[in-house]
Amino acid sequence: MTVPAFNSVAWFEFGTDQPEKVKEFYGELFDWKYVLNTNLPGVNYHAVLTPGAQQPAGGVWESAGAFPSYAIFYVLVQDVAETARRAEELGAKIVMEPIADAAGITFARLEDAAGNHFGVFSTPAQ
Repeated sequence: MTVPAFNSVAWFEFGTDQPEKVKEFYGELFDWKYVLNTNLPGVNYHAVLTPGAQQPAGGVWESAGAFPSYAIFYVLVQDVAETARRAEELGAKIVMEPIADAAGITFARLEDAAGNHFGVFSTPAQ
């Protein structure tokens, strides 16, 4: 298994109030499989397994209409808080402050200087 390098795109996510439609579409198109992720209590989230992958590469967040639909990419970083701080210095806005899930994955969402949304995340030290 290859571990993604820091500062590379290593995760994607869909937020939708139509999760079954999203999962069916991408499942049929790319043969993706889905596994329920329970690391965020109260959040309906399915990890995406792409063909040949040994671990998930993305996710589908079931919004239940709580927010508009979106697709976003996440960059793997060493320190989410420091990356968010540096991004702000470069003109970004923090859309979602850094938080950690039950597995110790920390993530945040940002808006770059041109208004594009993206995310950053880090995994627990091993």
